[in-house]
Amino acid sequence: MADHDNEANRFSARAARYARVGANMGGVAARMAGARLFGGDARDASSAAALAQALGGLKGPIMKVAQLLATIPDLIPPEYAAELQKLQSEAPPMGAAFVKRRMQAELGPQWKARFGSFDLNPSAAASLGQVHRATTQDGEALACKLQYPDMQSAVEADLKQLEFVFALHRRMDPAIDTREIAQEIGERVREELDYEREAKHAALYAHTLADVEEVRVPRVHPELSTRRLLSLQWLEGEKILQFVESPVEIRNRLAIAMFKAWWHPFSHAAVIHGDPHLGNYTVFSEGGEAKGINLLDYGCVRIFPPRFVGGVVDLYRGLQTDDRARIVHAYETWGFKSLSNELIDILNIWARFIYAPLLDDRVRTVADGVKPSEYGRRQAFEVHKALKEKGPVTVPREFVFMDRAAVGLGAVFLHLRAELNYHQLFETEIDRFSLQGLAHRQAEVLQASGLPIPM
Repeated sequence: MADHDNEANRFSARAARYARVGANMGGVAARMAGARLFGGDARDASSAAALAQALGGLKGPIMKVAQLLATIPDLIPPEYAAELQKLQSEAPPMGAAFVKRRMQAELGPQWKARFGSFDLNPSAAASLGQVHRATTQDGEALACKLQYPDMQSAVEADLKQLEFVFALHRRMDPAIDTREIAQEIGERVREELDYEREAKHAALYAHTLADVEEVRVPRVHPELSTRRLLSLQWLEGEKILQFVESPVEIRNRLAIAMFKAWWHPFSHAAVIHGDPHLGNYTVFSEGGEAKGINLLDYGCVRIFPPRFVGGVVDLYRGLQTDDRARIVHAYETWGFKSLSNELIDILNIWARFIYAPLLDDRVRTVADGVKPSEYGRRQAFEVHKALKEKGPVTVPREFVFMDRAAVGLGAVFLHLRAELNYHQLFETEIDRFSLQGLAHRQAEVLQASGLPIPM
């Protein structure tokens, strides 16, 4: 690639994006202000639908941000979360002529000769890019993720508009201070633009999950990858939702694979896969029977300092033994500040909900008799009501994707209706846990993957 990057956050592209996003969002804001002026409720379903429609017509990174907002409990009113979760994050695919120009920009004029075959029609399209099936010159199947043009400019413009979304939230009697949440979302979305970093994330997961047979990680082809093109081994698999009516043994096997795919890297290398979207997983089979999970996308990976994992273990042990001092230490380790006894009790409502399957030493479903549609709703309502009286609380930035991923993982278990002893699975992952041991293992896998150790 040329030294000069023509797509590096261009002001003209950014300005055009500001205009499109701002106009749509401004219309929603005026609608909400009018509702308040005339005694209505700015949080009603029609206003929520208007916001979803405004964002839905834009596509691109703002869609990823919108869907992320919808997964964070109480960050936005439930009426808005329900609408945002309906949005589809697929952008219109690039045509064949455009794909050729994009590939030439990444790999040079003779780019096609570097592949055995390359399908110019995308097999999947998402918010930041699209995936093409291809083969190497030796015939190995590839998944080539090609980024849309001007995505860096679009991301910067959309993140500016994210501040507007948070301003709307503050008008609605917020219970959560969102300042650090905005910073965390910004960093993670910017990282997703860098496919060279994503390739390192894939290598990190390959190292960390090398001994976990139930989870497969695609191999990176660096000779066919750039900052905006990522070529990975194509892993054959079926969508996980195709197995929700399978026998319980199959559903349990897939749930265990998902559990290990998430908790093993976290407990052994302090990293999480932060995007709970079901499209990021497929099921591989052997002998006609489902055996495990293909983990496909590595854009949204969060690397923590080991102390954060120590906080997760401390909170688990504190809740297990009702050790309030250890619980408070865990919250402080994560970065919660100025916690009163009332705020600690409020945080414990959500913590006991999230940790409940891990604390309960028996075979159970995640929801344990609660309707999936109602799962977590009562706890979220209690937390919101209490924080309105005693809060707000500032959510530390490191906590954002941890909570999001935990909720997303729980949703997978709900879909599968898995019946497992989650307590025993978790105890196995944290067996003989120590901060020193975790720091040592993390340093090894990060160095092997070419990634820096977190501060």
